[in-house]
Formats: sequence, C-alpha cells, structure tokens
Amino acid sequence: MSGSTALELDALIFGGGAAGLWLLADLRHRGFSALLIESKALGAGQTIASQGILHAGVKYSLGGSAADSAKAVSEAAEVWRGCLAGQGEPDLRSVRVLSPCCYLWRTDSIMSRLGFLGAKTLLRTPVETVGPQDRPAILGQCPGQVLRVAEPVIDVSSFLGALAEKCGSRLICVKDPCDITYHIRGPGEVEQVDVREPAGDRVIGLRPTFVVLTAGEGNEMLRRAFGLSAPAMQRRALHMVMVRGRLPMLFGHCVDGDKTRVTITSATDSESRTVWHLGGEIAERGIDMTEADVIAHAKRELSAVLPGLDLGGTQWAAYRIDRAEGRTAGGRRPDGPVWMKEGNVISAWPTKLVLAPRLSEVICSARGAPGVKSSDAIATDFPRPAVAQPPWEVSREWHG
Repeated sequence: MSGSTALELDALIFGGGAAGLWLLADLRHRGFSALLIESKALGAGQTIASQGILHAGVKYSLGGSAADSAKAVSEAAEVWRGCLAGQGEPDLRSVRVLSPCCYLWRTDSIMSRLGFLGAKTLLRTPVETVGPQDRPAILGQCPGQVLRVAEPVIDVSSFLGALAEKCGSRLICVKDPCDITYHIRGPGEVEQVDVREPAGDRVIGLRPTFVVLTAGEGNEMLRRAFGLSAPAMQRRALHMVMVRGRLPMLFGHCVDGDKTRVTITSATDSESRTVWHLGGEIAERGIDMTEADVIAHAKRELSAVLPGLDLGGTQWAAYRIDRAEGRTAGGRRPDGPVWMKEGNVISAWPTKLVLAPRLSEVICSARGAPGVKSSDAIATDFPRPAVAQPPWEVSREWHG
C-alpha cells in the first residue's frame, strides 16, 4: 500500500501507555476500527513508573471529606476488579496481581492520628481492622490500628503485556518522528497521517475519523503537530526512590495528616531480590533534592514509619518522572480524567492508572457507532512495540 492509497480508520491513537492500550482494547470490543502508534516501548515513562496500586480513594479521603476524586477512583477500581476476574472487558485474568489489598497504618503524631481517622471514616471501599496477631511482621511495632484496604496492586508489566497480546496487529512502533507526516486542514482537523516503514520507502496513509492523544508528556508535541497550541497540560514532578535487598513484601500507606507519608509497593527483580518502590510524600518532597539527599531522606522516613526495620545490606536508587495531567485552574490535581475535543482530535490524560477505564468509557461513549469495517489485517509489516521494563531493572546506579 502506498501513501496515495489511504487506510480508513475510525480511530488513530498515539501513545501506548495504560490509557491508550485500554482505549484500543475497548474500541475493538465495541467494533471500531482502530490503530495505535507508539514511539518507544509500551508503558515507557509514566505507566511503567506507576506503583500499580488500583487506588480505592485512600489518598483522597485523608483531608476529611469524601471528594469527587475519591468517588472517581473508587468506581474505576470496581471496573478493574471485574476485568481482573474475567467478568468485564478487557479480560485481564492473565495480569499478575501482586497483592489483593494494601495496608494502612500511622505513626504516633497527632496529624497522623487525624489522617488515619479520616481515611477510616470516609473510604468508599471495604476496610478491615487487622488484629495484632494477623499483622505482617514488619508492621508489628507500629502504633495504633492497622487497616487492610481493598486496593489491589498489579504487576504493571504483565498488564501491559496482556493488552499488547490482546490488541495484536493494531499496535505499531514508529521510533523516528521523521517517519510520520501529518496532513491537517486546520487546527485539530486531521485529514491523513502518513507512516513510513522503517526498513524501506513504502508509506502507509492512515485516514482516521478521529485521533486520540494518550501519550502523556508526548501529548504536548503531538498537539503542536496537529496545530493545537493552547496550553492543555500540566506536569507533576516526582522523585521516586527504590530499595532492594532482604526485605519482606509490603504493600501499603503510612498516613500523616492529609498526606500519605510514604507509599510502599514491592516486587521481585530478575535476581530474586525484593524491591520496594517508594512513593507518597517521599516522592513529592524529593523533587528539590539531589539523588543522595532523597535517598537519605527515604532512609530516615522508613526508619520512622516502620519501627524495628532492618535496612542492613540494602541498596538504593532514585529516578525522576513527571506525571502528565490535564491542565486545571491553579495547577491542582484533577478530580478525574481530563479530555478535550478540538476538531477531530481528542487530547486525553487519565490522571492515574486506575482511571484508565473511566477515560476510555467517556471517549467511546461520545463516538457513537463505528463507521469503518473492522479488520485485523492492519499494517502487519510494521514492528510491534515491546513492553517497557520496570525502573528497577533499568536503573544503572545503585548505592549501598
């Protein structure tokens, strides 16, 4: 097929993270003809850096009110649970669930006590008090109650792999931006996108009814390519810390006032070591710290929130990531997914991993019925994007 013969599509998606892949699978299930273009690896950047928690609203209940944010994530988490059980679309039974729940605990500070009480009172998901004899050993010396919250934690790589397998030939990798040519009639009015094969001169013309941008930070560059210059995105910087060694598996949050002082998820790396992925206030406050300083800060915080923790023989690393979000007044965190339609271009940001299905539902419902006959024989000669490796497998510098 040459560039003079265009392939008609209902939807052309740019960006193969959680939002783009979920949307592609959803569109296919509804009978839409859709194709997704990824320039790197599936999930590279924001998605693979996610801690994999299907939030049930813990972070949004700490301020003392059940905000719209808590409602949005709680409803989306129910969709995830159905899909993970094979009772919804996409069928995610092959995704590895690292833990069916997260623990919630506090320190002895007054602010921590208040935040803990707010979360316990206002959470919209089942909360269970864990008796002293049933606590994980690592939480044995923590003061006050320990709660178990129905927040599953998934292996993000297996989630990406499951959707990649499901979507098959609808995924293509185009690494060089020079291999894509955009034809627009005006701002946000996409007529055709030409894609050149990486190993030759053949060009495939793609003529979509609508285009969806789910590329996270990449949306900014794509919007410019489609003639859309108005600011639509904001970034929330994070400085994530990882620690590996002889550690127990732990998934949960230590609360402090209206913040999660630290959020811990666990994984096993390629050399069978336990890796703790640290988020929450450590990642947010660490943006102004050097790598050495944020690691030192994380060590102090873990010792404070987990009495009796032995960090002997552990190794540490840190990396920076920007969370791309839809723009809001005052730069506040969006309550839910953000999307906007300009011409036949939809720019979309799910805000959090758990909100990917909610974003997809909104976009699919707004599109009506499919207009192009679906086919699985799309662009089969293009390479398929690989799944991104988790940050602890690619980090080059670990410190004792």
